[in-house]
Formats: sequence, structure tokens, C-alpha cells
Amino acid sequence: MSPSSGTPGPRTAMTVLGSAPLDVLDAYRTCEFVTLGKDGTPLAWPTAVARRDDGTLLLTTSLAFAQKALNVRRDGRVGLLFSDPTGSGLDFAPQVFVGGRAQCPDTVMAGPRGAEEYWRRLFERQPHSRAYLMRPMRPVMSWYYLRLLITVEPEVVVVRPPLAELPDLPVTAAPAGAEALPGAAQLAGLPTAVLAARDASGAPVLARTRPRPTAAGYLVEVPEDCPVEPGPASLLVHRHDELLDRMYNALVRGELRRTAAGWVVVPSSVVEPMGSGRASDALRVLRRTWRSTDRYLARRGLRRPKVQWDRFRALAEPGKESAPAGRGARPAAKGAPHH
Repeated sequence: MSPSSGTPGPRTAMTVLGSAPLDVLDAYRTCEFVTLGKDGTPLAWPTAVARRDDGTLLLTTSLAFAQKALNVRRDGRVGLLFSDPTGSGLDFAPQVFVGGRAQCPDTVMAGPRGAEEYWRRLFERQPHSRAYLMRPMRPVMSWYYLRLLITVEPEVVVVRPPLAELPDLPVTAAPAGAEALPGAAQLAGLPTAVLAARDASGAPVLARTRPRPTAAGYLVEVPEDCPVEPGPASLLVHRHDELLDRMYNALVRGELRRTAAGWVVVPSSVVEPMGSGRASDALRVLRRTWRSTDRYLARRGLRRPKVQWDRFRALAEPGKESAPAGRGARPAAKGAPHH
């Protein structure tokens, strides 16, 4: 309440996020972040996030994967779902959905300024990423450190039960032809996926679900507190180990429809930005990240900034920033880095 007028005052990011279990939110290593594509499709990808003292959330994206930033500049409505507790140390972590509005200035960051805690935590939780700072890796991985900062101001928080508390579903055989659906192989690899859809206002919403293949598409469970509407939708699958290594993600795009059997995602295409995990994918992905980075800079008439390696290394190895950068270098990580 406003002390002067007796009427409700504006809700701040701090008060909105304060309704979430902050210790649980901070323990999550990744979240699913959804933006709205140019055609209105909700597009979700896993990313690291840092909570700021003012109640806002900070994410970053490299220029090589700038679509999230471009989407935010077109429509700031976003959502974050904390639903994969791998590496968090929590056995029964509740799921947390945060809806809000995001901003992403068109300022290319070549150093950690303004995101120091984000990078410090990432280096701590993803120790293999420190190898990217070694001199032998710098010519290959410099694109990774050219970043755009995305700040999310929360407007709504929904806390859901842990996945382990969801009721078991009856085991049924997939109908004939279901294996030919786009995304069948990707969705079959993991027991759950994240549904990205829109509510009645057009804002993106997220819910972790267990897709079941049918002749028409993927039957999905939608919690009552996730008010989806028919329209463009997608299903995200992703995984990582306890140290944010061995990453994989894929997005199945399609349309969400209401049927007599329930909500069904009718798939149309599959996107695997980091490849399918084969060793042969690495070089192809690396070439694409460099081209995408150059294209982003060229369209804005910008030169490629010089990465502030020493400042990043000071966060990755406190007290060792003066050591020879090439000492202790090791091979590139096997898992894909965060976008």
C-alpha cells in the first residue's frame, strides 16, 4: 500500500521476485528462456541467469546467437522457467516460472563490466569454460565473449511442484507412423520437454511436460496455472551434466491445438543450433558462429571489439590473473558453451 494515499503502490521487480524461493532459484544452473519470434512463435532456449539485488534478472547472449536479443527488441515480453535442477544439489527443487519484460541495449560488451557476478558464477559452475581463456583457445573462442546483456524485470512468479511429484503416466505404445513426426528422435531421448506457448494476451508462457507421440502430434500435459491458448508453440529438449558440460538442445517448432484428447503440439520443424552431438558437428558450428558474429557487426558498421581477456581471467581465476595465460591450458571442452 502507498503510505500517502492508502492505495496499492506499483509493484517493483524486487517485490515480484520476492514471492519466489530465491535460494532455489539461485541454485538452478540453467533456466529455459522464451522470447517471441518475428512470426509470433514462442522460442525457448536454455541459458544461464543471474539474479540482481534490485530484483531483476540478467542474461547474456553472444552475437553468434543474437536472435534472442533481436526478439526482445521487437517484443519485450519474455518468460523464464527454472525446471531442470541438474547440478543444483537439490533433490526436490520446485519449478519456478517468471514472466516479465526484457530490455537489450544494442551495446556489444567485450568485457565483463556490468555482468561480473554472472561471469564469476558461470566460471565457477562451468569450470571447463575457463579453458576458453587460455592463449591457444583465444583465436577460436573470441566470438563467445562478444555479448549482449538482457535484463528482465519480473511481473509474475508461479511456483510449481518438483517434477518428481508429478503423477506417473500410463505406459502406452506409440501409434504407427509416430516415429516419422518431426522431432520424434529428439523428444524420445529425454523423458520431459518444455512447452513454450502463448496466453490470451499473446505473452509467452512455459511449462515442463511429458510429450506423448500420437498420430496427430505430441500430446502434452499443461498445468492449470499455465493458461495456454491455441497457436504457434514449440517444445524444447536440453540436457547438461553436473558441471554444465555435455550440453545438448533442440527445439521442435509447431502449433498447439486443443483436441478431444487434450492439448497437442503438431510439429513442423526441428532446430539443433549446436548440432546433434556428433564430433563432426563441432567445426561446422564453429564456422557458423564466426559468420554470424561478423554479420551482426557488419550490419551495424562496427569493428570486431578486442576481448578483455585479463578481466575475464581475473573473474575465472581470482588471484591468478598475473600468471602466464598459456600455462595450464587444456583441450577444448567436450560440451557446447552457453549461447
